[in-house]
Amino acid sequence: MGLLRLLPRPGRHEDDSIDEPELDLVTEPELERAAPAGGDAALDAEVPVDVDAATGHTGPALRPAPTLTPAAAIPGASATRVIALANQKGGVAKTTTTLNLGVALHELGHRVLLIDLDPQGNLTMSQGMNPDVIEKSMFDVLVHRIPISDVIMHVEVDLAVASIDLAGAELALSSLIGRERALEKALLEVRDNYDYVLIDTPPSLGLLTINAFVAATGVIVPVQCEYLSLRGLVQLENTLAMVRENLNQRVGVEGIVATMYDGRTLHAREAIEILEENFGELLCRTRIRKTVRYAEAPVKGSSVLKYDPSGPAAEAYRELAREFVAKEVSHGAQAREHA
Repeated sequence: MGLLRLLPRPGRHEDDSIDEPELDLVTEPELERAAPAGGDAALDAEVPVDVDAATGHTGPALRPAPTLTPAAAIPGASATRVIALANQKGGVAKTTTTLNLGVALHELGHRVLLIDLDPQGNLTMSQGMNPDVIEKSMFDVLVHRIPISDVIMHVEVDLAVASIDLAGAELALSSLIGRERALEKALLEVRDNYDYVLIDTPPSLGLLTINAFVAATGVIVPVQCEYLSLRGLVQLENTLAMVRENLNQRVGVEGIVATMYDGRTLHAREAIEILEENFGELLCRTRIRKTVRYAEAPVKGSSVLKYDPSGPAAEAYRELAREFVAKEVSHGAQAREHA
């Protein structure tokens, strides 16, 4: 079934009011043309057109939904779970989810390492450090092959920090042999010290994100509850398929996390329906709702669980952590049953 295109109804202005539904759902389940690799610009070029039989309204035809491969279906389970949080669209709460899910897992008694692989260094800043003045960072780990233990800071949880130098990592790595496995090799030193390693990736599917996929046992995809965020799922799965075929056969999707959810808007509710229809159990039950607490916490250099420990924002990530661990336990039981 194809992804659903959310289109404004003819003659209506966009309105987020729940009393004024403003969107039609248009489908094209038989569309077989794969999404091109050129990002949003390529997706917008030569788009097929659908015609609504009832209204005569024309609009862009739908892209096919990706068939995401669940991590549970991939052989080669590992005691340490290395999870990349990825979505090529920016602003979907990857960093917020990496930090707060990691802290919530730590509260449950798990040993957690966070890795800031985004040149913007937002995860590092969210723990009160300045990426502009850090001397050793993940850039040095990937390019100069220093031990990753040299860049791990002990904050709310252990964090391998980023610096401004990471912006040049892809260019520096491009000439190195085994560049796609730089992170995987670096983790060998510390991997057994942790139950969970969570990797915050940049908003792209470049060499840094490829490194995260090669090192990972699974991928979590934070998806903002709006249509443009959903589009990134197609290209992400295409990239994961390439990685499975050539570099890491065990990596699959652990789950899709709906973020910035505002149940008062029709658009957000319909985005959830699209995700449920297309991805079923891969969509986590926990919804991360919009709240200013997620923006306020990094200003204080802390997770939302430390900043507002009894608030609904903190509880949302605790619930996500419990759901995630329960899913991991279920997957482990299935793996033992099939062994």
